[in-house]
Amino acid sequence: MFETQSGRAIRAGGPRLVAVTEPAAAAAATEIPPQVPSQGSRGPDPDAPGGTGVSGGPGGSAAPEGILRRQAQRESAARTYARSLPIVPVRARGLTIEGADGRRYLDCLSGAGSLALGHNHPVVLEAIRGVLDSGAPLHVLDLATPVKDAFTTELFANLPPALAADARIQFCGPAGTDAVEAALKLVRTATGRPGLLAFTGAYHGMTAGALDASGGAPGVRVTRLPYPQDLRCPFGVGGPEGAELSARWTENLLDDPKGGVPAPAGMIVEPVQGEGGVIPAPDGWLRRMREITAARGIPLIADEVQTGVGRTGAFWGVDHAGVVPDVMVLSKAIGGSLPLAVIVYRSGLDVWAPGAHAGTFRGNQLAMAAGAATLAFVRENRLAERAAALGERMLTALHGLACVHPCIGEVRGRGLMIGIELVDPDTGAAAPSLAAAVRQECLDRGLIVELGGRHGAVVRLLPPLTLTDEQAAAVLDRLADAIPAAARRTH
Repeated sequence: MFETQSGRAIRAGGPRLVAVTEPAAAAAATEIPPQVPSQGSRGPDPDAPGGTGVSGGPGGSAAPEGILRRQAQRESAARTYARSLPIVPVRARGLTIEGADGRRYLDCLSGAGSLALGHNHPVVLEAIRGVLDSGAPLHVLDLATPVKDAFTTELFANLPPALAADARIQFCGPAGTDAVEAALKLVRTATGRPGLLAFTGAYHGMTAGALDASGGAPGVRVTRLPYPQDLRCPFGVGGPEGAELSARWTENLLDDPKGGVPAPAGMIVEPVQGEGGVIPAPDGWLRRMREITAARGIPLIADEVQTGVGRTGAFWGVDHAGVVPDVMVLSKAIGGSLPLAVIVYRSGLDVWAPGAHAGTFRGNQLAMAAGAATLAFVRENRLAERAAALGERMLTALHGLACVHPCIGEVRGRGLMIGIELVDPDTGAAAPSLAAAVRQECLDRGLIVELGGRHGAVVRLLPPLTLTDEQAAAVLDRLADAIPAAARRTH
């Protein structure tokens, strides 16, 4: 049971868990305590660059309104989070962000899942300072360094053993989409085939090849396969039967000489679709995909950019099903909050020539140090297991909310990767305007969440793996207040 700040008890079943938190001395020195934002918390508000309206930021800064206005004037129309989250962060620690106006927020976006340990975790800061103080080079292309060797060793220690025993690693550009591009290039080079198998609802990044493999991309030579789900099952049945039909459709299409499928170089799949609406792949279905691809000599690519490093309650999303892919795409949390992306793959695929894939910033030493520290902390403190247990309790509590709020169509997720799909109670149709209202009501209550799903109707929670019981209760409390408030607003 979670005891919320408002005094309500959100029943979540199971024994009370002991939170894994930051080292006490470091936390006491710099922790920003969570609190409900006060309407009277704004300080002086001058509107010119170099003003003195902020006391909480590093060295002070201009007033937040002026900063936001200049951002809107100067930055591209493609900006996203800045539109829905009009805040100016100046300090952060763990789950908590402090804005330039002094308001504090519980951050359940976590850098789109990049912050496995939350903001400015002491072990991450120590690792970064260690490199800075050592005088080591910060930019080395793909040269070997002690920092890189330590990162690779820690990463391989956490990979599925059957892959780690016969693996190669390619350091890519700094973003997950760069690693997706590398993975697609790798399997096409190794197999000599042009085609690609991907899934409806997928999201693999924003570069051209990654977008081709993502759901909704028009005019591309990618075969789109049905990803199983319950609420909006393409076969109208959901559950194990829907997953079985999805697998049978895939198998039949690949074996049909008139199926119109280009010879596939690989299949790329997310163990949990994140941007697609937080939809976990059923374990049995994922094992079938492994069997289908292995029997046909098709490399299986697991996109673990968001699901990796304990997020889903196992170190990697594929671990739930016991699946060993041929290629793993890794980014986000592996850099400990700094830009880093790699692919790890079976040595038999390592046939490309020197320079076949490169990137100027693939030698990011600070990210490798922060990443190695993060990987080790997650492993040593069993944060994947912690995410599984706490995530299950949070999902149970959210299922309880769904029972009293008919606008909640489905609660789903795995570990601390959670989604709440909002619907029209009368028709069951996705309700993106309601989801946007919930996001705003959460922000008004000092809670940062984001949206995803097919129509932007899924409220997503990606809190850090260091989330405490008390923080989880506060998140649920604010969300429980925001949903009925948003429903009243939209009606």
